[in-house]
Amino acid sequence: MTQISRRNFLKASVAAGAAALASSAALPAAAAAGTAAPAPSETAEENCLFSSKASVTAASLPAGTWQAQPTFPDWAGYVDDTLAMNGMYTFFGYSGQGTLYVCPAAGVTSFAFFVNNHSVDTSRMAGGGVWAVDISGLTVNGLNTLQVSCIQPAGQTVQISIPYPTVIEGKPSDVGLSTSVLNAIDAIVAADVAHGFTSAQMAVIKDGRMIYRNAWGTVNAYNPDGTPKTDSPAVTNDTLYDLASNTKMYSVNYALQYLVTNNQISLDARIADLLGSAFVDSTIDITFNGYENPGLATVKQWKSQLTIRDVLRHQAGFPADPQYHNDAFDQTTQKAAPGVPNVLYSGSAGDDATRHRTLESICKTPLMYQPGTKTLYSDVDYMLLDFVIEQVTGSRLDDFLSAHFWQPMGLTHITYQPLNHGFSPNDCAATELNGNTRDGAISFTDVRTYTLQGEVHDEKAYYAMGGVSGHAGLFANASDLAVLASAMLDGGYGNHRLFSRNVLDTFTAPKIESAANWGLGWWREADLARAWYFGTQSSSGTVGHQGWTGTLSLIDPAERLVVIYLTNKINSPVTDPAVNPNQFDGNWYTASTLGFVAQLLYQGLKNRAGSPDAALDALLADMTAEHFKLVKDEPTATSASHPRVQSAYAMLEVLTDRAGQTFRPAPRTYARDALQLLDPVRDADELAALRERL
Repeated sequence: MTQISRRNFLKASVAAGAAALASSAALPAAAAAGTAAPAPSETAEENCLFSSKASVTAASLPAGTWQAQPTFPDWAGYVDDTLAMNGMYTFFGYSGQGTLYVCPAAGVTSFAFFVNNHSVDTSRMAGGGVWAVDISGLTVNGLNTLQVSCIQPAGQTVQISIPYPTVIEGKPSDVGLSTSVLNAIDAIVAADVAHGFTSAQMAVIKDGRMIYRNAWGTVNAYNPDGTPKTDSPAVTNDTLYDLASNTKMYSVNYALQYLVTNNQISLDARIADLLGSAFVDSTIDITFNGYENPGLATVKQWKSQLTIRDVLRHQAGFPADPQYHNDAFDQTTQKAAPGVPNVLYSGSAGDDATRHRTLESICKTPLMYQPGTKTLYSDVDYMLLDFVIEQVTGSRLDDFLSAHFWQPMGLTHITYQPLNHGFSPNDCAATELNGNTRDGAISFTDVRTYTLQGEVHDEKAYYAMGGVSGHAGLFANASDLAVLASAMLDGGYGNHRLFSRNVLDTFTAPKIESAANWGLGWWREADLARAWYFGTQSSSGTVGHQGWTGTLSLIDPAERLVVIYLTNKINSPVTDPAVNPNQFDGNWYTASTLGFVAQLLYQGLKNRAGSPDAALDALLADMTAEHFKLVKDEPTATSASHPRVQSAYAMLEVLTDRAGQTFRPAPRTYARDALQLLDPVRDADELAALRERL
């Protein structure tokens, strides 16, 4: 096959692959933007003068911003005394995708061009123009290097426009992920759902490929009286979930990272300078129980010096939850108190007027402690930063995010207020069964009493902020959120630059050595500080967040891995409203712990030597035994109907089913041993059923 025919054949193959991806409805719209090709492999053709794995076509330069746009020679703008640096540039990419746009000046007669040391034919590029170079057969996962040398005649230039990678369709085998771990996760969630858990959805991106999506359960699992709801539609990969506090990262953090990147705001800008003197002058005097009151003048002085950085660190001094929406709330005790007027009450109508009064209430709120002296996770921090962003940009937060992230990235299943944006209730996973009442244990003016579906659960977000807030309110499906989260790996998407590398490093670095589990807003794995969410095998630089409704995002730059796992665990009865109104039945299940997903998933990565099957067998046996320890330690788990017991049954059934699906003797031994964990009286029916299965 000649060099020309080989190139044409490759072009046709890549074009066909791109067309197939573009027609796929399974990925978010943005995912079709990548060009997929088989991973590079060494062949005899590497000995040719030019690589047959790079095709060159005439093109026009797309509009947008870029990962980089170096001009050679001397892209740095000066002649460097290393003599080598200025002819090379390194960019972030993934194996199997990538296009570079090469723009030689009109006077260029020849130049040498290399990608990862593979020579690219430039003979057609003499005389200028714009040339699209498909490098999907040359790229590797992570850092890639291009080189432009020997431009003739001297004095001429060549500019390279480098897009960001996108997310393309893939399979676990493409990235070396064992399907055994995915099957185990699937089995655990499915078994929990069969035993009363609500629903879940999951998406995994590895090395720029969407390699897994799944959904379990129904969009609304229970009736308001706590009985199972049998007529609810099944969850699909398109179902939206209430992200709760994951909102913080993908609204305020994303907006601030974008604004800092584009020099539109400084992390050290003072809040009072951005919102005006009322932020300080309106402050009222409250003595919080358990905190020393230094006097109103001192508190005002503290507030006057607060910066965006202080607030992102959750060290600004604000109380965690002053409940601006609750007219019967004692600010001194920070507890609901019927008959006690809330001196910071802003209203519960959820309209624009209430939202404005909430800003006034935040301005009135005194600080509990001196900023910087402790960390207190506070929703007020991100409500405040929402208003800061809106003041700086002149746009409401949801409009800003849509214009700068969702639309450019082709994301169609992420939004605030989904019922106002074309989605129906059954497009959304429901949350609390009886509004915000915790099955009757809580009441305040205008409290919702109906099952929440398509309305944000968080009280402050709904009643005080009208559904659009920096601390809660976002809805998304796992796939779109995973694509959005992938921008944290390299700072952009396609032809859209979102965050500079410096800004990403600043926001994800430890906020201080003694609190390395925090970045600027981001949760960090650090020294196993977030193992309950991110597992014990993620890199120390892993970041993400959790949401109260049962949502988790994990972003591991070292593995180029994004995991989104969404549940609506609070779409279940409150176990005992009189004992703990925040303990829902859904909270007792393995599927609700969130972190078990990461713990199992990392077991299947290709850099773990050997098959994970035997290790998984033993680990699932341990998980079953641990679950029955929890049953034993839970005094309320006296009957088989208790959700803690039901979830233990689910784990035992996963172990038993695994024993029946393999010829390995160990799983059968583990399952038989695990039967001894059952109580012969309480668990008699389960014991009989499992013995039959074995």
